[in-house]
Amino acid sequence: MTSFNEPAPDSASTEARTDLPASTDAAGAVRSSDAPELDTQELSALSAARIAVEVLLDGGVRHAVVSPGSRSAPMAYALAEASAAGRVELLVRIDERSAGFTALGLALSTGSPAAVLTTSGTAVGNLMPAVMEANHAAVPLIVLSADRPEELRGTGANQTTVQPDLFGEQVRFAADVPAGSSPQRAIETGLSAATGAFPDLPPGPVQLNLAFRDPLVPAAGEGLPQAVERQRYRVGTEPLVMNLPPAPESMPERRTVVLAGHDAGPVAEAFARAHNLPLLAEPSSNSRFGPNAVGPYRLLLEHFGPGSAQPIERVVLFGRPTLSRPVAALLARPDVESALYQPVPVAWYEPGRRTELPLENLADLADFAGRGASAWLDTWLLAGSAAQHALDQVLSAEAAATGPSVAALVWKNARGELLLGSSNGIRDVDLAGLPAPDPAATVYANRGLAGIDGTISTATGIAIGGRQETTVLLGDVTFLHDAGGLLLGAGEEQPDLRIVVLNDSGGAIFGLLEHGGVEEGGRYGDAVERLFGTPHSVDIAALAAAYGVGHSMVSTTAGLAEALDRPVQGRSIVEVRADRRSLRQLHARIKEAVAAAVEGVLSGQ
Repeated sequence: MTSFNEPAPDSASTEARTDLPASTDAAGAVRSSDAPELDTQELSALSAARIAVEVLLDGGVRHAVVSPGSRSAPMAYALAEASAAGRVELLVRIDERSAGFTALGLALSTGSPAAVLTTSGTAVGNLMPAVMEANHAAVPLIVLSADRPEELRGTGANQTTVQPDLFGEQVRFAADVPAGSSPQRAIETGLSAATGAFPDLPPGPVQLNLAFRDPLVPAAGEGLPQAVERQRYRVGTEPLVMNLPPAPESMPERRTVVLAGHDAGPVAEAFARAHNLPLLAEPSSNSRFGPNAVGPYRLLLEHFGPGSAQPIERVVLFGRPTLSRPVAALLARPDVESALYQPVPVAWYEPGRRTELPLENLADLADFAGRGASAWLDTWLLAGSAAQHALDQVLSAEAAATGPSVAALVWKNARGELLLGSSNGIRDVDLAGLPAPDPAATVYANRGLAGIDGTISTATGIAIGGRQETTVLLGDVTFLHDAGGLLLGAGEEQPDLRIVVLNDSGGAIFGLLEHGGVEEGGRYGDAVERLFGTPHSVDIAALAAAYGVGHSMVSTTAGLAEALDRPVQGRSIVEVRADRRSLRQLHARIKEAVAAAVEGVLSGQ
């Protein structure tokens, strides 16, 4: 990491510069070349911090999440001044990990860079999970890490460690700004890197390590400006629908499917509709709607394999597929050609490491895909309808709530914004969520690294940033992993957030993997349950009460439907009690019923 040294500008609101000397390293991150050492009068900590805040606001930052600390105090005071002037929305979180994921959610819902401020030491390290997610999901997260000045580094000074370049290859840009220097140039470069302004570099997180020297507090006589009504920032986050011209009749007919992975967007639905092709869309693709969408598609793929009457010939991929092994198996089939729509650089894979043909424009993609014959699309839609009916029949026979039945109801009822937690939640929606004619909610998921970290905090950031009712569906382990995300200090904004927790007392997903077979075989005794199931007896109602969050408990789909019908006002938890011991058998029954229904359709073709 290179230090930035420059004289203080005449005005803190100068034009942002993106013509700085920079290069790209092997990991794709911007590393600035050495800046010359210039003679300059040292800036006070507050003066440097005010410049930093001014440049951040000029660069599009509208939200900043602050965790308390002494070394970061100059930035905190400067942000407080900007907040009082109505220029930035300021959030405070005592837990840096929660702060990082809250900022991540803000950036996701607004599309604008969001900043998170920490003091020095372990506080910065707590941001690593959010930074890693932002890296792989291409989210513009601005890390403002306060640091000790150079003379205190390596001396054993309290809360002092090696912070420059702490995040390594996880960030697009990293700068160490010495105490007394203007941070303007470093921040301008960081904002450019975070928002994807550099060629061949996707958006993503950056670290601005800002060293401050005492005094860290405002001078005597200084104070906050007169408070003005805070400006509320909101961008349009409503679900989108696109239209593309129909594929010409002259195009060759091909047995192509459109696969929409995470963050594919409405273009995938429009492409499938224009080319008369079946649409296989993951929930967080924001493409899972429209007349061509097939619900339980992953259970249908084996019926369109190499030995079938109508094998899949080609796959057109939008976004990142992450959820199921059948999809991974399809993309790995040597008899299936595949292409990836990639109009801009992406962060989730390294060039040359995937087998799909990357195509930058829709015209080339159209030539690759061709168009679907009416019989091809009709077969998929009939099979999908039969599969959905069979699945619904199995679920309706269960009096108690199950993962798939809960997911189907949440998907059906969600409005505004919906966040799907990793593990079983998003996969249950992928299995049982019925595609609607039009999208009803904008769907989010932390699929960059698909971790369960910070899900409640991410949902809080999404709800505050989007200013719409927000629902999050997650399991009990994911919920407990970020229970601290429920903590909002006195006076902090309360979002309209409904948290649906499927509580089956442990990690149900492992029972659906190979570990479930090991457990059934009894070869490892109780080891699988202890090591993977991680059972617990946490009283979620008591936990909700401790944080001042409303709570209700249901155990049936009827009870859940009633709870979901209530308006989303403030924060509430809907706890759905379930039993994971029979989940493996339930999925076996679903697969068997769907297979029989689909075979009945295909045999009549």
